[in-house]
Amino acid sequence: MRFTDRFIQRPVLAIVVSSLLLLLGGASLSKVGVREFPELERSVIYIETYYPGASARTVQGFVTNPLQIKIAGAKGIEYMVSDSQPGVSSITVHVRLGENSTDVLNEVIAKVNEARGDLPREIEDPVISNASGAEAMIYIGFYSEQMTAYQVTDFLSRNVQPELATLPGVGQAGIFSRRLAMRVWLDPVRMAALGVTAEDINNTIRRDNFISAAGATEGQLVRVTVDARTDLQSPDDFANLVVRQVDDERIRLGDVADVEMDAESRQFKSLSSGRDAVFMSITPAPDANPLEVSRAIHDTLPLIEAMLPADMEMLLDWDGSVVIDEALSEVIATLIEAVLIVILVIYLFLGSFRVVLIPLVAIPLSLIGVVFLIWTMGFSLNLLTLLAMVIAIGLVVDDAIVVVENVHRHIEEGATPYNAALLGAREVALPVVAMTLTLVAVYAPISFIGGLTGALFSEFALTLAGAVVISGVVALTLSPMMSSRVLKDAEHQGRFADWLDHRFEQLVAAYRGILDACLANRGAVLLLAFCLLASLPLLFTLAQEELAPEEDTGGIFMVGNAPRYANLEYSDFYLNKVVDIWREIPEFSHSWQVIQPGSNFGGITLHPWDERERTQQEAMKELQANLGAVAGMEMFAFSSPSLPGADAGLPVSFVVASTADYRDVKRVGDELLQAARESGLFAFVTQSLDFDRPEIVLHVDRERAARLGISMQSIGETLAVMLGEAEVNRFTLEGRSYKVIPQAGRNFRMTREELARYYLRTGGGDLVPMSAVVRLDSQVEPNSLTQYQQLNSTVIQGIVMPPNSLGAGLTFLNDTLAEIAPATFRAGYTGASRRFIEETASFPVLFSLSMILIFLVLAAQFNSFRDPLVVLVTVPLSIFGAIVPIALGFATLNIYTQVGLLTLIGLISKHGILIVEFANKLAEQGVDRREAVLTAASQRLRPILMTTFATVLGVWPLVIASGAGAESRFSIGLVITAGMLVGTLFTLFVVPVFYLPFSKRKQASTTAPVPAAEAVSNP
Repeated sequence: MRFTDRFIQRPVLAIVVSSLLLLLGGASLSKVGVREFPELERSVIYIETYYPGASARTVQGFVTNPLQIKIAGAKGIEYMVSDSQPGVSSITVHVRLGENSTDVLNEVIAKVNEARGDLPREIEDPVISNASGAEAMIYIGFYSEQMTAYQVTDFLSRNVQPELATLPGVGQAGIFSRRLAMRVWLDPVRMAALGVTAEDINNTIRRDNFISAAGATEGQLVRVTVDARTDLQSPDDFANLVVRQVDDERIRLGDVADVEMDAESRQFKSLSSGRDAVFMSITPAPDANPLEVSRAIHDTLPLIEAMLPADMEMLLDWDGSVVIDEALSEVIATLIEAVLIVILVIYLFLGSFRVVLIPLVAIPLSLIGVVFLIWTMGFSLNLLTLLAMVIAIGLVVDDAIVVVENVHRHIEEGATPYNAALLGAREVALPVVAMTLTLVAVYAPISFIGGLTGALFSEFALTLAGAVVISGVVALTLSPMMSSRVLKDAEHQGRFADWLDHRFEQLVAAYRGILDACLANRGAVLLLAFCLLASLPLLFTLAQEELAPEEDTGGIFMVGNAPRYANLEYSDFYLNKVVDIWREIPEFSHSWQVIQPGSNFGGITLHPWDERERTQQEAMKELQANLGAVAGMEMFAFSSPSLPGADAGLPVSFVVASTADYRDVKRVGDELLQAARESGLFAFVTQSLDFDRPEIVLHVDRERAARLGISMQSIGETLAVMLGEAEVNRFTLEGRSYKVIPQAGRNFRMTREELARYYLRTGGGDLVPMSAVVRLDSQVEPNSLTQYQQLNSTVIQGIVMPPNSLGAGLTFLNDTLAEIAPATFRAGYTGASRRFIEETASFPVLFSLSMILIFLVLAAQFNSFRDPLVVLVTVPLSIFGAIVPIALGFATLNIYTQVGLLTLIGLISKHGILIVEFANKLAEQGVDRREAVLTAASQRLRPILMTTFATVLGVWPLVIASGAGAESRFSIGLVITAGMLVGTLFTLFVVPVFYLPFSKRKQASTTAPVPAAEAVSNP
């Protein structure tokens, strides 16, 4: 190919092409966004509906199911999960990856509105929100020694929440605490003594706390609005309400109840490092850049701190952006290390700084030039594109190395640098093009495949492919020109270069002898290769699988479960012990907790990475062991998801779904749970469905109630007022509305016997205790009623016991369910488990597509269907080298190692291309095929070794990485390192052996090769 001659003869043209790449890339640097991962259209829609006082089965039947039926018809939904608990319905809609979340949200809102007419009138309006599905990125704690929790909450909702919620990119700014309400604490004893019923109080509040919209007067010239003060605004106003009048005696609300402003619910508490606090959580919008959101919040925090009351303090308890910044810094440091290592490798192979300069120039040109491609394609500088650049460092010098080494070889054979550049560039131009197209072909399928791999790694793939394409352009334009002007004649080389040349001559001679022996014993070499190939299925079986390696994020999350009969005081008692355990961990910095009856959620923030000796995983292992000693509370620790798009929660999330009754679902779930615990595969495992919530069943004697003139509505409303914590109406305070909630005082609802003492009014106006018309029984019901895709379900959740993997755990659960469950049961997956199943299924397809594309590219290049097979024979052998350390437990088969395996296809194919291309040229010149492949492999030994060591040592910083994001970098670095070393070894010996029987036989060319002396005169 004489295309390269033009740039040698016209050096200014070569400089201009490279300068344009540098200029465009440099100009794009300031325009490209910086974020943790590529932008991912991934969202979760939450529909929460409160039905105060209703049982879980009532909530499911009258609220959850009507909503689910309508919502299921919306487009763009991947799957739907619902949870019905006493008083509240929660539906979680997971939007399909890549769907426009706004469009799906609008359709879900429309479906909810359609179902509104089918829902009970007593419910509160459904609250619909849209978020990314991950945990909140930032938790901010506020605490005060003088203000109560609801007072702090009210201050935050008025002053702080609006500031944070309106920041760009903020999806939700939530408050974890008790919202202010007007609480009317009823005394059944005083009520009975004064002849007042719960219905009287409910009707009085509804009637006499009335929000008026009175309108306005209309004069000839003036319109004046009327503000009718028919509502109440203070506890005294409510206490003065007349609930009953007997003759001249007025019985007021304050006579039968204590009225105060207090929290909506006392079944909630939050702590910051053991102190009472109110938390705000910040969750980015689905399409937001977490780093930009974090910067906006940090810029706003000083303004917020300035507006706080004197006794209120603020603490940033958790900031997920810290790990992002740390991980980006680590990758950039790795990038610099890789550049320095590659420069050293090239120098040690070529022995001359002049020679090193030529491939060295390809690094900044390729890396800066690819920034222009990143910007034009709408990508960002993120962990994956920067990781692609790290890997690219060893690749972008490959093409330049091939050119320089070939020119250097011609100089050693006596040609002048100018003639050597012309000849050397012509000889390797086609292999350079083929190697470049090969790498592009490897990554092309990622851009077209769906799922998390396609969504996340498209930017990685196209960045790496783009850098390689630019390096190919540089190798065919600038590198030949620089070689003709920078390299010296053979006699002017330094002593170190001469010494290296001599050593490589000895190495080539030794290699040629070994290769000659291998060619003479082709059967043994082929047998070894086939044995290694045959072992691949076994090695893949031994490899542990997971979605992504668990990263050190600088924080540990924890979830605790108590018996369902436990109240807030129970949970608070045991969690005080948990805080003491947390503080015993040397890495502990501070903690935060959100406590509810029977459950809690929280976490600890660890000291910065450079201030602790142990990793997060090591600390978490000790922590989990200590938490197991806490009686009365089941606690487990876990890490936040390593990848976006993998929902928050425990890694194992296996759904058992069926049309059967919940008791049958529970029975199957118990069997599966027992098998899981006995398997030894899980460090912790539990199920969501449990019949452990005590429930009082109230049976009404309808005949007697009818004789007394007591309606079912009267009984139900009395219970709802005394127990249900239901909103009657609202009152206003300083421009905001708050609930008015009557309820029996705590002392009058502690036991089931208290229910029988509530009084009802008969048709004749007399009061009778509820025990006159009801009978009480007890039963045990599920803690919550979960449905997966509208099927009754239970969720097996847990953490896999190291060294077992997520794949092993899920396979066990799936196989065991198939054995023990009837045909009406089916398996499902949520969270990280669902993503793992999807990505595991897509990898074989992706790998096959890459192999087919490379084969077609090589077939077009060689004009043969045999030669590509010879080149690609080392791919499975390099995969063997990569999978061995994974099978031995040094890493897992995850999304990063899978991308590393794909990368190996292109990397190792480049070596085979060099050997086959040169052997074909020699064969066309009439050289015996055995001699041709011997000579080609010997001549290509130096560039093959150089590119291998440049690639391996270039990614070596990934293998020895530490700190934030180290596990993912280690995974891909280990695969490339092991695969390249083993693959190169087989390339040097197996490819020549396969070449003889399998390559296409070449006819000798009738055109003699161009002598070096004629290269200048016949360009």
